[in-house]
Amino acid sequence: MLKEKTAVILLAAGKSTRMKSDYPKALHPILSRPMLGYCLDLVKSLTADKAILVLGHKHEQIKPLIQGKIKVVIQKKLIGTADAVKIALTQLNNFKGTVLVLYCDNPLLKKETIKNLLKQHIASHSEATLLTAVTDKPFGYGRILRDKYQSICGIIEEKDASDFQKNIKEINTGTVCFRKDSLSYALNRVKADNRKKEYYLTDTIGILYKRGSLIDSFKLDDLGQALGINSRSDLAEANKIMQRRINEDFMKNGITIVNPENTFISYGVTIGKDSIIYPFTVIDRNVKIGKRCKIGPFAHIRGGSRLSDDVSVGNFIEVNRSKLASKARAKHFSYLGDARVGRFVNIGAGTVTANYDGKKKNITVIGDKAFIGSDTILVAPVKIGKGAKTGAGSVVTRNRNVAANSTVVGVPAKPLEK
Repeated sequence: MLKEKTAVILLAAGKSTRMKSDYPKALHPILSRPMLGYCLDLVKSLTADKAILVLGHKHEQIKPLIQGKIKVVIQKKLIGTADAVKIALTQLNNFKGTVLVLYCDNPLLKKETIKNLLKQHIASHSEATLLTAVTDKPFGYGRILRDKYQSICGIIEEKDASDFQKNIKEINTGTVCFRKDSLSYALNRVKADNRKKEYYLTDTIGILYKRGSLIDSFKLDDLGQALGINSRSDLAEANKIMQRRINEDFMKNGITIVNPENTFISYGVTIGKDSIIYPFTVIDRNVKIGKRCKIGPFAHIRGGSRLSDDVSVGNFIEVNRSKLASKARAKHFSYLGDARVGRFVNIGAGTVTANYDGKKKNITVIGDKAFIGSDTILVAPVKIGKGAKTGAGSVVTRNRNVAANSTVVGVPAKPLEK
């Protein structure tokens, strides 16, 4: 627990200019979740005394996603990060303590990293503590400036840096802790004397240095956490890093992922232990998979699907908003959309549940121990009774329910005479 009171300011007002997008940057997804969501999780985990979110560009699109106890303020004119923080400070008039500033385009930061940063800042009695990193490829990041005594004396943004300064390998990640009164002092002295004519929060460091303030740094060893998302390439890299974390967590919890490098599991998926995920499988958000399941290769489990224990879903299967009960099997080349599949059901190769009639999605119900022959088409809405069978190539038309323990064949499918 932190002894000193802490407030968190999360900046999410920016546009997606360099991403060439009409969407706010905060809404761009990482593993099917807006990047802002990961940042809000981080803020919540810190259990700070105050939390403030600064929105700006198309804020009306972002507000519906906000949950929990975080105060939202709007930066009406996007004139820089220093101005955004200044707006946030209007909510901290009577606050005394540490102010932590985070950015929504740094969604890969871990809770442990930020807690260690806060602890060092408080223990050192610094007026500002920067989260920095060292990289051989500092392109795109602000550079940390140090004086002849190696004390931090400022930050220079790349667009304003000289050729010499661009060779500096210590970078600013953006994350920084301030003593609240020192932050207020520096913000009131920031000027827009740069190429973009904006008020940079980074300029506060030079202002505090000139005042003789103690400025500290906490160096980040895991450079992946420092990734700032400013382009589509950055977004792709963030997806890879987050996917690696998610897959590693699943494997630590008893799930076998045969080849994590080509297995794509979205945020919010749950998988039971002893399940096996084979290569080139895609599992979308809001999917629940039970214990001892076998998924893939080349399977796509889409959002809203539920697979109970011991389900097998094999090669080139797409499951969409469907529920498969325990020990159901669909091994090859099938589409199961809006289906309710019972226990011990066998889905033959090439089976399709034709769920869309041009106006709405309809449900297919398949009873326990039914046997669906290869290349069967089930035109929803339709029910297949317990223990029923369809012959290979059958087409069961809509509302032509199949009785329990019966067998249907043909196009359209009709009961097979004994």
